[in-house]
Amino acid sequence: MTPARVAFVGSGPFGVETLRRLTASPSVELVGIVTAPPRPAGRSREPKPTPIAIAARAMWIPILTPDRLRAPESVAEVLALRPDLLVLADYGQIVPPALLDLPHGALNLHPSLLPRHRGASPIQAAILAGDRETGVTLMRMDAGLDTGPIVAVERVTLDGTETAPELERRLAILGADLLERSLEPWIRGDLPATPQPSEGATVTTPLRRDHGRLDASRPAAELERQVRAYQPWPGSWLKTNVGRLVVWSAEAAPADGGKPGEIVADADGIALLTAEGRLRLVEVQPAGGGRMSGAAFRRGRPAIVSA
Repeated sequence: MTPARVAFVGSGPFGVETLRRLTASPSVELVGIVTAPPRPAGRSREPKPTPIAIAARAMWIPILTPDRLRAPESVAEVLALRPDLLVLADYGQIVPPALLDLPHGALNLHPSLLPRHRGASPIQAAILAGDRETGVTLMRMDAGLDTGPIVAVERVTLDGTETAPELERRLAILGADLLERSLEPWIRGDLPATPQPSEGATVTTPLRRDHGRLDASRPAAELERQVRAYQPWPGSWLKTNVGRLVVWSAEAAPADGGKPGEIVADADGIALLTAEGRLRLVEVQPAGGGRMSGAAFRRGRPAIVSA
Protein backbone atom coordinates (compact mmCIF):
# COMPACT_ATOMS: atom_id res chain seq x y z
CA MET A 1 0.00 0.00 0.00
CA THR A 2 1.34 3.40 -0.97
CA PRO A 3 1.66 5.55 2.17
CA ALA A 4 -0.99 8.27 2.41
CA ARG A 5 0.23 11.85 2.59
CA VAL A 6 -0.85 13.18 6.00
CA ALA A 7 -0.97 16.69 7.42
CA PHE A 8 -1.13 16.77 11.20
CA VAL A 9 -3.02 19.60 12.94
CA GLY A 10 -2.58 20.17 16.67
CA SER A 11 -1.22 22.46 19.35
CA GLY A 12 -1.68 21.11 22.88
CA PRO A 13 0.14 18.32 24.76
CA PHE A 14 -2.63 15.79 24.12
CA GLY A 15 -1.50 15.54 20.49
CA VAL A 16 2.25 15.10 21.01
CA GLU A 17 2.26 11.30 21.24
CA THR A 18 -0.03 11.08 18.21
CA LEU A 19 2.42 13.19 16.23
CA ARG A 20 5.27 10.88 17.22
CA ARG A 21 3.31 7.80 16.14
CA LEU A 22 2.55 9.38 12.75
CA THR A 23 6.23 9.94 12.08
CA ALA A 24 6.90 6.24 12.64
CA SER A 25 3.85 4.82 10.84
CA PRO A 26 4.54 2.86 7.61
CA SER A 27 0.98 3.65 6.48
CA VAL A 28 1.55 7.37 6.09
CA GLU A 29 4.01 10.00 4.95
CA LEU A 30 3.85 13.01 7.23
CA VAL A 31 4.12 15.98 4.86
CA GLY A 32 3.38 18.89 7.19
CA ILE A 33 2.43 20.02 10.69
CA VAL A 34 -0.05 22.81 11.43
CA THR A 35 0.05 24.37 14.90
CA ALA A 36 -0.77 27.66 16.59
CA PRO A 37 1.85 30.44 16.51
CA PRO A 38 3.89 31.22 19.63
CA ARG A 39 1.82 33.03 22.30
CA PRO A 40 2.95 35.18 25.27
CA ALA A 41 3.18 33.05 28.40
CA GLY A 42 4.36 33.25 31.99
CA ARG A 43 5.32 36.35 33.93
CA SER A 44 7.79 37.43 31.26
CA ARG A 45 5.09 37.25 28.56
CA GLU A 46 7.72 35.94 26.18
CA PRO A 47 6.23 34.17 23.14
CA LYS A 48 6.19 30.42 23.75
CA PRO A 49 5.81 27.78 21.02
CA THR A 50 3.13 25.13 21.34
CA PRO A 51 4.01 21.65 22.68
CA ILE A 52 3.51 20.37 19.14
CA ALA A 53 5.96 22.93 17.71
CA ILE A 54 8.53 21.95 20.34
CA ALA A 55 8.11 18.24 19.59
CA ALA A 56 8.37 18.88 15.84
CA ARG A 57 11.66 20.78 15.94
CA ALA A 58 13.79 17.72 15.30
CA MET A 59 11.48 16.15 12.71
CA TRP A 60 12.58 18.08 9.61
CA ILE A 61 8.96 18.41 8.50
CA PRO A 62 7.39 21.69 7.30
CA ILE A 63 5.64 23.51 10.16
CA LEU A 64 2.84 26.00 9.46
CA THR A 65 1.71 28.40 12.21
CA PRO A 66 -1.32 30.31 10.90
CA ASP A 67 -3.17 32.73 13.18
CA ARG A 68 -6.45 31.69 11.56
CA LEU A 69 -6.67 28.34 9.83
CA ARG A 70 -9.87 29.46 8.10
CA ALA A 71 -8.12 32.33 6.30
CA PRO A 72 -7.89 31.64 2.55
CA GLU A 73 -4.11 31.97 2.56
CA SER A 74 -3.86 29.43 5.41
CA VAL A 75 -6.05 26.95 3.56
CA ALA A 76 -3.92 27.39 0.45
CA GLU A 77 -0.73 26.71 2.45
CA VAL A 78 -2.10 23.44 3.79
CA LEU A 79 -3.46 22.30 0.43
CA ALA A 80 -0.06 23.05 -1.14
CA LEU A 81 1.27 20.11 0.91
CA ARG A 82 -1.04 17.87 -1.19
CA PRO A 83 -2.34 15.87 1.77
CA ASP A 84 -4.55 12.81 1.29
CA LEU A 85 -5.60 12.84 4.95
CA LEU A 86 -5.78 15.35 7.78
CA VAL A 87 -5.23 14.12 11.36
CA LEU A 88 -6.18 16.52 14.17
CA ALA A 89 -5.60 16.33 17.92
CA ASP A 90 -5.98 19.20 20.40
CA TYR A 91 -5.88 22.16 18.02
CA GLY A 92 -8.51 24.62 19.26
CA GLN A 93 -9.75 26.08 15.97
CA ILE A 94 -12.53 25.09 13.58
CA VAL A 95 -11.18 23.39 10.47
CA PRO A 96 -12.60 24.91 7.25
CA PRO A 97 -14.60 22.67 4.88
CA ALA A 98 -11.94 22.88 2.18
CA LEU A 99 -9.57 20.90 4.41
CA LEU A 100 -12.15 18.25 5.26
CA ASP A 101 -12.80 17.20 1.67
CA LEU A 102 -9.56 15.28 1.10
CA PRO A 103 -9.25 11.82 -0.52
CA HIS A 104 -9.24 10.14 2.91
CA GLY A 105 -11.05 12.94 4.73
CA ALA A 106 -10.04 14.34 8.12
CA LEU A 107 -9.77 12.38 11.37
CA ASN A 108 -10.01 13.94 14.83
CA LEU A 109 -8.87 12.32 18.07
CA HIS A 110 -11.19 13.68 20.77
CA PRO A 111 -10.61 12.90 24.48
CA SER A 112 -14.15 11.93 25.46
CA LEU A 113 -16.80 9.35 24.63
CA LEU A 114 -18.68 11.31 22.01
CA PRO A 115 -21.33 12.66 21.87
CA ARG A 116 -20.68 13.38 25.58
CA HIS A 117 -18.38 16.33 26.23
CA ARG A 118 -18.00 17.82 22.79
CA GLY A 119 -16.06 21.07 22.57
CA ALA A 120 -13.03 22.69 24.13
CA SER A 121 -12.62 21.15 27.62
CA PRO A 122 -13.75 17.50 27.59
CA ILE A 123 -11.14 16.17 30.01
CA GLN A 124 -12.01 18.76 32.65
CA ALA A 125 -15.72 18.21 32.05
CA ALA A 126 -15.46 14.46 32.67
CA ILE A 127 -13.77 15.05 36.03
CA LEU A 128 -16.19 17.83 37.01
CA ALA A 129 -19.18 15.66 36.25
CA GLY A 130 -17.84 12.76 38.30
CA ASP A 131 -17.98 10.45 35.27
CA ARG A 132 -16.99 6.88 36.08
CA GLU A 133 -15.86 6.26 32.50
CA THR A 134 -14.31 8.29 29.72
CA GLY A 135 -12.10 7.55 26.73
CA VAL A 136 -11.00 8.67 23.30
CA THR A 137 -13.09 8.87 20.15
CA LEU A 138 -11.65 8.81 16.64
CA MET A 139 -14.13 10.50 14.36
CA ARG A 140 -14.32 11.68 10.78
CA MET A 141 -14.62 15.43 10.95
CA ASP A 142 -17.55 17.33 9.48
CA ALA A 143 -18.48 21.02 9.58
CA GLY A 144 -19.95 20.80 13.10
CA LEU A 145 -18.31 20.97 16.51
CA ASP A 146 -17.23 17.37 17.23
CA THR A 147 -20.36 16.08 15.50
CA GLY A 148 -18.78 13.85 12.84
CA PRO A 149 -19.36 10.11 12.53
CA ILE A 150 -17.44 7.80 14.87
CA VAL A 151 -14.65 5.64 13.45
CA ALA A 152 -13.34 3.98 16.63
CA VAL A 153 -13.56 4.32 20.42
CA GLU A 154 -11.36 3.32 23.34
CA ARG A 155 -12.81 3.43 26.88
CA VAL A 156 -11.16 3.81 30.27
CA THR A 157 -12.52 3.60 33.83
CA LEU A 158 -12.05 6.52 36.24
CA ASP A 159 -11.56 6.02 39.97
CA GLY A 160 -12.42 9.56 41.10
CA THR A 161 -8.88 10.64 42.03
CA GLU A 162 -7.59 11.79 38.64
CA THR A 163 -6.34 15.32 38.01
CA ALA A 164 -6.68 16.84 34.55
CA PRO A 165 -2.95 16.56 33.70
CA GLU A 166 -2.85 12.92 34.81
CA LEU A 167 -5.94 12.03 32.79
CA GLU A 168 -4.69 13.94 29.75
CA ARG A 169 -1.42 11.96 29.75
CA ARG A 170 -3.34 8.72 30.04
CA LEU A 171 -5.75 9.57 27.23
CA ALA A 172 -2.92 10.85 25.01
CA ILE A 173 -1.34 7.38 25.00
CA LEU A 174 -4.72 5.71 24.60
CA GLY A 175 -5.56 7.97 21.65
CA ALA A 176 -2.22 7.44 19.93
CA ASP A 177 -2.68 3.67 20.25
CA LEU A 178 -6.19 3.94 18.82
CA LEU A 179 -5.06 5.99 15.82
CA GLU A 180 -2.11 3.68 15.18
CA ARG A 181 -4.45 0.66 15.00
CA SER A 182 -6.99 2.49 12.86
CA LEU A 183 -4.85 4.25 10.26
CA GLU A 184 -4.22 1.42 7.82
CA PRO A 185 -7.79 0.03 7.74
CA TRP A 186 -9.15 3.59 7.41
CA ILE A 187 -6.89 4.36 4.45
CA ARG A 188 -7.84 1.03 2.81
CA GLY A 189 -11.52 1.86 3.24
CA ASP A 190 -12.15 -1.07 5.57
CA LEU A 191 -13.14 0.96 8.63
CA PRO A 192 -16.66 2.41 8.54
CA ALA A 193 -17.77 5.62 10.24
CA THR A 194 -21.02 5.48 12.23
CA PRO A 195 -23.18 8.59 12.85
CA GLN A 196 -23.12 9.82 16.43
CA PRO A 197 -26.30 9.25 18.45
CA SER A 198 -28.27 12.39 19.27
CA GLU A 199 -29.06 11.36 22.85
CA GLY A 200 -26.54 12.12 25.55
CA ALA A 201 -24.83 14.96 23.70
CA THR A 202 -23.21 17.69 25.82
CA VAL A 203 -21.02 20.63 24.83
CA THR A 204 -18.14 22.06 26.84
CA THR A 205 -16.75 25.59 26.61
CA PRO A 206 -13.26 27.13 26.78
CA LEU A 207 -12.07 27.67 30.33
CA ARG A 208 -11.61 31.21 31.68
CA ARG A 209 -9.74 32.44 34.72
CA ASP A 210 -12.94 33.20 36.66
CA HIS A 211 -14.07 29.57 36.32
CA GLY A 212 -11.46 28.75 38.96
CA ARG A 213 -13.16 30.55 41.84
CA LEU A 214 -14.28 28.11 44.53
CA ASP A 215 -17.96 28.90 45.08
CA ALA A 216 -18.96 27.93 48.62
CA SER A 217 -22.65 27.88 47.63
CA ARG A 218 -21.90 24.58 45.86
CA PRO A 219 -21.41 21.21 47.61
CA ALA A 220 -17.94 20.29 48.80
CA ALA A 221 -17.92 17.16 46.60
CA GLU A 222 -18.33 19.31 43.49
CA LEU A 223 -15.56 21.66 44.60
CA GLU A 224 -13.21 18.74 45.22
CA ARG A 225 -13.77 17.62 41.62
CA GLN A 226 -13.16 21.18 40.45
CA VAL A 227 -9.77 21.26 42.21
CA ARG A 228 -8.73 18.14 40.29
CA ALA A 229 -10.27 19.25 36.99
CA TYR A 230 -8.86 22.77 36.80
CA GLN A 231 -5.17 21.92 37.09
CA PRO A 232 -3.07 23.65 35.91
CA TRP A 233 -5.49 26.09 34.24
CA PRO A 234 -7.46 28.01 35.41
CA GLY A 235 -6.59 26.63 38.84
CA SER A 236 -8.92 26.71 41.84
CA TRP A 237 -8.76 29.62 44.23
CA LEU A 238 -10.60 31.62 46.86
CA LYS A 239 -10.26 35.04 48.41
CA THR A 240 -9.59 35.00 52.14
CA ASN A 241 -8.99 37.55 54.89
CA VAL A 242 -5.25 37.01 54.42
CA GLY A 243 -5.25 37.16 50.63
CA ARG A 244 -5.88 35.00 47.61
CA LEU A 245 -5.28 31.29 48.12
CA VAL A 246 -4.83 28.72 45.33
CA VAL A 247 -5.94 25.18 46.24
CA TRP A 248 -3.99 22.31 44.69
CA SER A 249 -5.45 19.40 46.61
CA ALA A 250 -8.65 19.04 48.61
CA GLU A 251 -10.97 16.51 50.21
CA ALA A 252 -14.73 16.64 50.78
CA ALA A 253 -15.95 15.87 54.30
CA PRO A 254 -19.15 16.30 56.36
CA ALA A 255 -19.72 19.59 58.16
CA ASP A 256 -21.15 20.29 61.62
CA GLY A 257 -22.88 23.54 60.79
CA GLY A 258 -21.44 26.97 60.14
CA LYS A 259 -21.85 29.45 57.32
CA PRO A 260 -20.82 28.61 53.75
CA GLY A 261 -17.72 30.59 52.84
CA GLU A 262 -16.13 30.48 56.31
CA ILE A 263 -12.68 28.95 56.68
CA VAL A 264 -12.50 26.87 59.83
CA ALA A 265 -9.99 24.75 61.72
CA ASP A 266 -9.89 21.11 60.58
CA ALA A 267 -7.69 19.03 62.92
CA ASP A 268 -4.37 20.86 62.45
CA GLY A 269 -5.36 22.10 58.98
CA ILE A 270 -8.10 24.25 57.46
CA ALA A 271 -11.37 23.70 55.62
CA LEU A 272 -13.86 25.76 53.64
CA LEU A 273 -17.49 25.44 54.72
CA THR A 274 -19.82 24.93 51.76
CA ALA A 275 -23.53 24.55 51.07
CA GLU A 276 -23.12 20.83 51.68
CA GLY A 277 -20.15 19.63 53.70
CA ARG A 278 -16.71 21.13 54.12
CA LEU A 279 -13.77 21.20 51.75
CA ARG A 280 -10.51 20.29 53.44
CA LEU A 281 -7.73 22.38 51.90
CA VAL A 282 -4.96 19.78 51.82
CA GLU A 283 -2.40 21.63 49.70
CA VAL A 284 -2.50 25.37 49.06
CA GLN A 285 -0.42 28.19 47.62
CA PRO A 286 -0.66 31.79 48.86
CA ALA A 287 -0.09 34.69 46.49
CA GLY A 288 3.63 35.11 45.88
CA GLY A 289 4.47 31.95 47.82
CA GLY A 290 5.14 28.29 47.23
CA ARG A 291 2.90 25.26 47.59
CA MET A 292 2.45 23.94 51.14
CA SER A 293 0.11 21.89 53.26
CA GLY A 294 -3.00 23.51 54.67
CA ALA A 295 -1.62 22.80 58.13
CA ALA A 296 1.65 24.64 57.37
CA PHE A 297 -0.29 27.59 55.97
CA ARG A 298 -2.45 27.78 59.10
CA ARG A 299 0.61 27.79 61.33
CA GLY A 300 2.07 30.70 59.40
CA ARG A 301 -1.22 32.58 58.97
CA PRO A 302 -3.45 31.66 61.95
CA ALA A 303 -5.77 34.57 61.13
CA ILE A 304 -7.07 32.52 58.18
CA VAL A 305 -9.39 30.70 60.58
CA SER A 306 -12.71 32.40 61.28
CA ALA A 307 -13.10 33.50 64.90
